[in-house]
Amino acid sequence: MALFNFLKRKTSTPNTTNLARGTAYTLTPEMELVTFLFTSFVQEQFYRSTNASIEQLRQLLGKVEPEFAAKAAVYVRTTLGMRSISHVLASELAPYISGVTWGRAFFNQIVFRPDDMTEILGYAMQNNPKFKLPNAMRKGFSSAFDRFDTYQLAKYRSDGKQVKLVDVVNMVRPTPTDRNAVALSDLVKGRLRNTNTWEARLTQAGQIAETAEQKSELKAEVWKDLLQKRQIGYFALLRNLRNIVVQAPELTYLASELLTNPMAIKKSLVLPFRFDTAYREIKQLSDSMARTIVLAAIEKALSISVDNVPIFKGKTLVVLDTSGSMQGKPAQIGGLLAVVVAQSNNADFMTFSDAARYEQYNWKNSTLSLVNELKFVWGGTNFDSIFETAKRAYDRIIILSDMQAWVGGGAPVESFANYCKRTGANPFIYSFDLQGYGSIQFPLDKVFCLAGFSDKIFDIMSLLETDRNAMVNEIKKISWNKI
Repeated sequence: MALFNFLKRKTSTPNTTNLARGTAYTLTPEMELVTFLFTSFVQEQFYRSTNASIEQLRQLLGKVEPEFAAKAAVYVRTTLGMRSISHVLASELAPYISGVTWGRAFFNQIVFRPDDMTEILGYAMQNNPKFKLPNAMRKGFSSAFDRFDTYQLAKYRSDGKQVKLVDVVNMVRPTPTDRNAVALSDLVKGRLRNTNTWEARLTQAGQIAETAEQKSELKAEVWKDLLQKRQIGYFALLRNLRNIVVQAPELTYLASELLTNPMAIKKSLVLPFRFDTAYREIKQLSDSMARTIVLAAIEKALSISVDNVPIFKGKTLVVLDTSGSMQGKPAQIGGLLAVVVAQSNNADFMTFSDAARYEQYNWKNSTLSLVNELKFVWGGTNFDSIFETAKRAYDRIIILSDMQAWVGGGAPVESFANYCKRTGANPFIYSFDLQGYGSIQFPLDKVFCLAGFSDKIFDIMSLLETDRNAMVNEIKKISWNKI
């Protein structure tokens, strides 16, 4: 554990400031890009606007190899299920890919659904009025069309968007196949329609009903057919659990069966915090048997989705930032990840803002009920308080935060050294960035840097103590499929 002997490194002084103007340490460009992507929903953040985020991304693209950035885009799209940021990155990467051998494969692999293409092109054209379709993008998108049938092309026409699917077809000129020739022709001629989507069927049921009672009955029939025939996607099912409980409570057993299917969960790429969102939504409903059944199913589904949580040797401390800058998704996501890791490892649990304190929870209780017990007191961010409060020598300390410490100056250099001296500890530090702002509170050679909202982060955590660059290395492993 000499790598983490902080006391022997007198030169480990902070070399930057974070966005809260506290002292901090810089990340490598690759690691900064990874943390940015893994935590990005392309939305306003506490310390950074969307425009500032995009500008940071553009700066990072000038510092890393284009192929690494391309592999990162594919990773967040295909492994983590994060669409928006992969679209932005694919668009921003276009100027860097001219003439590279892997360009066509990249633009093919970044496409999971037909509307991935419309979103990528829409972003590119919105941000560059003179945008010219790169040859690699044209060829990659053309190949991607081979994977889509009539149903998929009709469902994702993207009517009403800046760039429609027909626009993509006219731009890339995909070669028709037996699978899509008729659909492509109908799309171009304006004849392609799909009235068989679950959304369309529910809408139609509501439109033909003459009374509220009849509307409820017709929608219940649609839900029954959708569930029995497995014609609704996993994420759509999760988001519509409230409607099923209210409109068709007799179907909650069937819905729960689908919701807890291990194969469906893994295939869905649903982020763990989505289960918490669904749980909170159902909790608001009046008590009923249907409500109880669905809440239990959500708990079970979450357990299945995070069954790869690493079990560490020794004593672990999990620390959750509850400061004001954590409000919103960081609080929800950080709270869930903290509870899951602490629960699996029977770890000590601490929260901190201006000050730190140990929290006592019964880890035998259900995960989501524990998450909903968490208290966010807000206030500032004081990393020193963690090490001033820690009572024992830990083998590892896992800290979930936006890494924007400023109370006490920022980086906890002296307090960490004093903690090690006082307890005899020499811990691994897992620095878990929940916002991807681009700095950390510990020297890079002293910590394992983590970021992300997916259960896949647990696989990476399991590798870190033997491969400290696991996050970056997992991305580098991606290969370009031959087309």
